[in-house]
Amino acid sequence: MVAAPFCAFKCTVSGSYNRLVGSFFIVCWRGLAANMPTVGVRRELLFKALGRAYTDEEFDELCFEYGLELDEITSEKEIISREQGDSKAAGASDVILYKIDVPANRYDLLCLEGLARGLQVFKNKLEAPRYRRVRPVSGESQKLIITKETEAVRRHAVAAVLRNITFTQERYDSFIELQEKLHQNVCRKRSLVAIGTHDLDTISGPFTYTAKPPGDISFKPLNQSQEFTATQLMSLYKTDSHLRHYLHIIEDKPVYPVIYDSNGIVLSMPPIINGDHSKITLKTRNVFIECTATDLNKAKIVLDMMVTMFSEYCLQPFTVEEAEVVYPDGKACIYPELAYRKEKLSSEFINRKVGINESTEKIAQLLTRMCLRSRATGVGDEIEVEIPPTRSDVIHACDIMEDAAIAYGFNNIIRTTPHTYTVANQFPLNKLTELLRQDLAAAGFTEALNFALCSQEDIADKLGKKISETRAVHISNPKTAEFQVARTTLLPGLLKTIAANRKMPLPLKLFEISDVVLKDETKDVGARNSRRFCAIYYNKSPGFEVIHGLLDRTMQLLEVKSARGDGYHIQAADDNTFFPGRCAEIRASRSPPPRCNQPL
Repeated sequence: MVAAPFCAFKCTVSGSYNRLVGSFFIVCWRGLAANMPTVGVRRELLFKALGRAYTDEEFDELCFEYGLELDEITSEKEIISREQGDSKAAGASDVILYKIDVPANRYDLLCLEGLARGLQVFKNKLEAPRYRRVRPVSGESQKLIITKETEAVRRHAVAAVLRNITFTQERYDSFIELQEKLHQNVCRKRSLVAIGTHDLDTISGPFTYTAKPPGDISFKPLNQSQEFTATQLMSLYKTDSHLRHYLHIIEDKPVYPVIYDSNGIVLSMPPIINGDHSKITLKTRNVFIECTATDLNKAKIVLDMMVTMFSEYCLQPFTVEEAEVVYPDGKACIYPELAYRKEKLSSEFINRKVGINESTEKIAQLLTRMCLRSRATGVGDEIEVEIPPTRSDVIHACDIMEDAAIAYGFNNIIRTTPHTYTVANQFPLNKLTELLRQDLAAAGFTEALNFALCSQEDIADKLGKKISETRAVHISNPKTAEFQVARTTLLPGLLKTIAANRKMPLPLKLFEISDVVLKDETKDVGARNSRRFCAIYYNKSPGFEVIHGLLDRTMQLLEVKSARGDGYHIQAADDNTFFPGRCAEIRASRSPPPRCNQPL
């Protein structure tokens, strides 16, 4: 393969030109041959929990009033038939299922229990329950001891106990499904938090959360008939359709996290699999819940959701037995927190933002229907709102205002004429960019759109530069090597586009007008966007005149004259990205900014 020669123009635009013309990087090259969660519930069980039956239309309207959407009415048989064919659906259940879309931050609605409870409170058929953390009858809490070895993998853990709980098949299925929904949602596919649930009567505390080399961990995993080492498990689950998606979280770590009881029995190897010894069954009466995490705040939220949703099935409803977590430095914390907090805001704020005119007492009633116990304090129009542990989505006053709007009913808000009028106008730089795109396409060039993120090699090594010289903004925790930094030039993206389309007939004429990101200490965020224009010509024969013609046409459109004194000109330049003698830079004077040939 013969190295392809480059011809390039680099444009340095200064002064008032920078606003309109931007920075150009025009290249001539000649070469040779990543939504809302959906909860599925059985219609009969949901109606039983709600205390009445609804028609499909009535329930659809109820969901809309509560800010949800009834996405689909189906059955297990219909789903299997649609996805795998009628032959596979034989014998499947015909029970009607409701597929309900819920907001991504409403973790309390991800199971039948939370959904039914929320709707009943909304319809004033039930008061929002008060969740309580209690000490065990024996007086000694279950203890989870964290060792310092976990700092290399997953350093945080929280725990709690559901005492004297009663499972049915439906409750058990909902319990397991909630874990999976949380894993996919707030737990970010177990990368932030992993949930483990165990039959407390089959194990004994205190429990130890530590980390060991994979060869030193051996246990019988869930639903297996023999013991495996952690190394063998990672190989075993590489072909598992469900668990293989989580192996990458720890497989390259020198040690794997593991939880033991006082007898050395393995409870789980988070975030991969639980042990078979302590698995939950319908006969389980006491459940030990542990959550290991890289994010402690998320772990607390997940634990609160698990225990609040299913504590209603305990002998003492809505009570959760505390557990003690001891950190490597000796610090001890009691979980779950089940923290209630109070916020104060004015009814005037809600009325103004929503566009209604209701009394302070009425707004307090509306918020109470959304599981936010509220009352008028009597100090002016002030409202005191209590946020329960199930509503981790309520962070700011605007979240409370949104719930008030939902309870009031969006369809009940009277349309009014705004007090002020504004006329929208396109951002000048974007309008100029759109106009340029049309004319560049008319010149025979095809527009390409590439990712704003790329690898360090793309903008440094492959262009003959050092990464320290690029002023690149780095991603702190990149998921892949392809997305490590924000691009500082459009050139690598177009070269990749050429490489991926080498089978296309020649010549290839591509361009891109997009933003790059550069470090800038003068900005409050430490970086700024810069609009760039890059074009590339790829053929078996030289095409310097083609790219030069595109430059002249672009400057003509921008009404920039080709002159040294009052316009633009090109001159030879050296750049490590290009072959010696095949690079030129565009120089523009500091004259007043040119006018576009079409009005902005």
